[in-house]
Amino acid sequence: MARVYNFSAGPAVLPEEVLREAADEMLDYKGSGQSVMEMSHRSKVYDQIIKEAEKDLRELMGIPENYKVLFLQGGASTQFAMIPMNLMKHKKAGYVLTGQWAKKAFSEAKIYGEAVELASSADKTFSYIPDCSDLPITEDMDYVYICENNTIYGTKFHTLPNTKGRELVADVSSCFLSEPVDVTKYGLIYGGVQKNIGPAGVVITIIREDLVTEEVLPGTPTMLKYKTHVDAESLYNTPPCYGIYICGKVFKWLKQMGGLSEMKKRNEKKAALLYDYLDKSSLFRGTVVKEDRSLMNVPFVTGNDELNAKFVKEAEAAGFVNLKGHRTVGGMRASIYNAMPYEGVAKLVQFMEDFEKNNR
Repeated sequence: MARVYNFSAGPAVLPEEVLREAADEMLDYKGSGQSVMEMSHRSKVYDQIIKEAEKDLRELMGIPENYKVLFLQGGASTQFAMIPMNLMKHKKAGYVLTGQWAKKAFSEAKIYGEAVELASSADKTFSYIPDCSDLPITEDMDYVYICENNTIYGTKFHTLPNTKGRELVADVSSCFLSEPVDVTKYGLIYGGVQKNIGPAGVVITIIREDLVTEEVLPGTPTMLKYKTHVDAESLYNTPPCYGIYICGKVFKWLKQMGGLSEMKKRNEKKAALLYDYLDKSSLFRGTVVKEDRSLMNVPFVTGNDELNAKFVKEAEAAGFVNLKGHRTVGGMRASIYNAMPYEGVAKLVQFMEDFEKNNR
């Protein structure tokens, strides 16, 4: 069977070149006589894989030396607890609520201290990013937390909040490596890799080294201390070895493609194609205000539940899969991550045009 165009929000499409390379190495990684799935994480061969992955990521993102890169487990959701456990020194932090994941992080933080809602876009089903130029931030807040790209709702912070000198902490799961980023603007930046970088099971956390201390909330488990993983260079326990190996291959693929500036251009071109069609369509419409649209996740609706369901069904039959939207938004969502080729979006738009003609 031919490969489909996979618009899943995550786990999501990976570069075909990476999958083929991994398939070629499945039984014998570079003459080691074993698969990466089978080798010890303490072996010299694996040590080179994880160190090279970190080196390539540092090059791609321009990560300064005073920031630590961690390959962790537990997905982005474990970070919801790990962040307050490690960073809430004054037991207070501010949260900007722009969707389900920010809300979940906010709820988790309340277990460990005072989590303050600084702003929210819940009033309009998270279809916009609230103004964050003058938030009610107080000096006793340890950090300000945002989910930078909202997978479900298709919004993106194109301007980072004014944190008034507080540390900025950002979940970038669904926009990771989609464009250049100035890491120095963040105290901590993290993301689950299963949307734009690799298979589920790995979360990458980039944290400024002065935030990594022994001073954590009482009762913080050893495994949930950033210092544990910094000191052990992500090898305190058995890491998700194979997932990290695939991430490393994706980093190399991104470098070959021309790096993050080139990816941003490609992503803007893909997104423009889909948004331009949605803006002129008389059947479909996007759900996000123009200035806050994500380049990665594009939700859209027809306004008719039966027609939405018919579209998803016919699209799947035509080889466009995982287009059903999240239940809180309804309709459809096309996630067009780095590995989605331009032709995939062009063919989807053509299919949408045909569907519109046939369902007027």
